[in-house]
Amino acid sequence: MILLQIADPSVARGVAEHSDFAARPLDRLEGTLGYVYAVVFGSPAEVARARRVVGRAHAAVRSPHPAADGSAPAYSAYDPDLQLWVAATLYDSAITMFERCFGPLPDEAADRVYREYAVLGTALQVPEGRWPADRAAFRAYWDGRIATLEPTADARRVARTLLGGRVGSPAVRAVMPLVALITAGLLPPRLRPGFGLRWDARLESRFSRWLGCLLAVYRVLPRRVRESPRSLISRRYRRRDVG
Repeated sequence: MILLQIADPSVARGVAEHSDFAARPLDRLEGTLGYVYAVVFGSPAEVARARRVVGRAHAAVRSPHPAADGSAPAYSAYDPDLQLWVAATLYDSAITMFERCFGPLPDEAADRVYREYAVLGTALQVPEGRWPADRAAFRAYWDGRIATLEPTADARRVARTLLGGRVGSPAVRAVMPLVALITAGLLPPRLRPGFGLRWDARLESRFSRWLGCLLAVYRVLPRRVRESPRSLISRRYRRRDVG
């Protein structure tokens, strides 16, 4: 999900210049999931609060000038196009992992989930009409973006910091090789070389085995255990200072 987001040059530049999330990957993940849970499952008041939290965080993430090396244009975290792309990666990552674990959703349920995820962007600066109208339109948008994205030096630097296993607690560093393998395996093949990620049949086999084992364990967990991270993250997110 994160690598997909920073495959956009403007997102990568904003992250590189204004964020230290690569050194605090769990904090970034918790913040992202807290926002998702608030706007998808929360009350109108919780949606409004999440919007204020993100708006405060985004206020300084901008530059009126293109990158000196020409790799990215001027940017703002309030740009609807960038917010649409980030929201799209959240939806695609969530539905991809769900369907890998439990199989494809029936069309009616898949359409409902897709409509619900539109709020990830429209709760911020994405006009409602900008979210692709249906799943077919989303797939056309998605495929078009994937076909044209070119990870920049900023993106590669953030990815190396994030996946290199040199930051975070000892526990985080210990699992980062597996996280890096799963992340690379889930990335669209076209984008791997741009991030400098080596991939071959041996790594594909290892990825498939590990992901299969992880999903098999997740499938048999009691529902209350599967949902406990959402409850914990939502409680912590509600306690965040809006500013």
